[in-house]
Amino acid sequence: MENLSNEMAEMTTKSVNTDRRNDNDTTASTYFDERVAVPQPDGTRFSFRKLWAFTGPGFLMSIAYLDPGNIESDLGAGASAQFKLLWVLMLSTVLGLLMQRLAARLGVVTGLHLAEIAFKRYPKVPRVTLWVMVEIAIIGSDIQEVIGTAIAISILSNGKVPLYAGVLITIVDTFTFLLLDRYGLRKLEAFFCFLITIMSVSFGYEYVVASPDQPSVLKGMFFPYCENCGSDELLQGIGIVGAIIMPHNIYLHSALVKSRDVNRKQKEAVSEANMYFFIEAAIALFVSFLINLFVTAVFAEGFYGRSSEDLYHICTSANSPHADLFNDSNVVADVDIYRGGIYLGCKYGIAAMYIWAIGILAAGQSSTMTGTYSGQFAMEGFLNLTWKRWQRVLFTRSIAILPTVFIAIYKGIQDLTGMNNLLNVLMSLQLPFALIPILTFTNSEKLMGEFKNGLVTKILTSVLSVAVIVINLYFVAVYIPDLPRHWAMYLLIAIILLFYVLFTAYLTWYCLIGMGWTWLLKIPCPKFLEYTDEFSIEILDEEEGDDTMNDIS
Repeated sequence: MENLSNEMAEMTTKSVNTDRRNDNDTTASTYFDERVAVPQPDGTRFSFRKLWAFTGPGFLMSIAYLDPGNIESDLGAGASAQFKLLWVLMLSTVLGLLMQRLAARLGVVTGLHLAEIAFKRYPKVPRVTLWVMVEIAIIGSDIQEVIGTAIAISILSNGKVPLYAGVLITIVDTFTFLLLDRYGLRKLEAFFCFLITIMSVSFGYEYVVASPDQPSVLKGMFFPYCENCGSDELLQGIGIVGAIIMPHNIYLHSALVKSRDVNRKQKEAVSEANMYFFIEAAIALFVSFLINLFVTAVFAEGFYGRSSEDLYHICTSANSPHADLFNDSNVVADVDIYRGGIYLGCKYGIAAMYIWAIGILAAGQSSTMTGTYSGQFAMEGFLNLTWKRWQRVLFTRSIAILPTVFIAIYKGIQDLTGMNNLLNVLMSLQLPFALIPILTFTNSEKLMGEFKNGLVTKILTSVLSVAVIVINLYFVAVYIPDLPRHWAMYLLIAIILLFYVLFTAYLTWYCLIGMGWTWLLKIPCPKFLEYTDEFSIEILDEEEGDDTMNDIS
């Protein structure tokens, strides 16, 4: 434990030095320009004062459980399977909490976040590949934020603001919110909690006015069943898993916990930090679960089993100008974020529609900063490269806006909302590239010491990772028939699928060796992919270390 303490002290020294350099460096700024002091261990088993000091990173992390992609998945699950998939929602949230616990523990124990450790442990080719995968997930999440904001603005303005204009507005609001962190870390965290409160009130209002059947809600939560469910309901259930557990969110949480000034020389301080971060994450994800539950239950109660003709008559009876959105046919109605808002306005009054839009706007805006930080941490960790924050935002948001603007101009709002389903699939496909690395490093005794994963955690996380990979392959099998029937498309899919399987197998191989399956080292492997057992937690060389100590003194 003494060696681990010395290693932790070295990492803390590097972390403090990095922050001080950034304070004096006008080329970049990071989330860690400010550290929040936490009380030292004093023998008490629990203290609300200490919990308050650790509160913040978990709520920022929970934003990813509430973005427009999740809302789209929630209402789709309620509309297609009524209350039968609520247990999937709850189980996914619990599994998400398990993975976030590992991410937080990694950051607290080592003083490094997941991308930084991946930089030191993986060879160059795999770590750059991991960075690309994380960036794809971040860009996908950013597109969902753009979609949510554009739709919310369209509803709030009664369509007076063109859809493409709403998309372009997201450029301005992004840089506006980036100014908030200049007022201090705690104020930034408070602002995110305020956005979560807006979502809680907005979607909670919808839940109250819809008044779903409470016994059915409880049955859906605690009885794992899906009577008379078909392939559509199965896909919705799988989509919930992909929407809830975000790959870049695991990287994000491992970095956010570094904002607390934990004394890593003391085992008691590290243990206490792990406990309080877990409690805070559990509270934050419980709130996010309630919000997702509200949305699913509202559409399970009012939208399930209704045809377009039913909804058309509901809207015409309410004299809604949007009644034509639902055609006069006896076909089961499609639902998305936009149609969902219109339906609520027709069924429960115009106030319900505007309140829904406010909730969607809060959901879209809240994911802006978290996506920015995720990208910044990934770039700093995997590539050892730091950009100014506005440059980071411009890079991600530009890629996100281009396809969204194109669809908004040449298609319509229905096609725009339909992108969320595809993006949820994309998120699910990226999950192994976060789950396997976090499992690899938190199982390492050299890295985590006595804080490494226990047997139960190893089994649960391993089963989860395998289940996610199987789900992803099923997703691919389902979506292939919907693609254009051309040899070039099938060739492209085959190449991508082969790469996906091989890279996932490589990460699994690397993970199993770290868990003690050393006989796998006998498998031939190219030199640029070789497993290395060397992990120097000492980041600075001697000369740089001497300079660092002089700077600090």
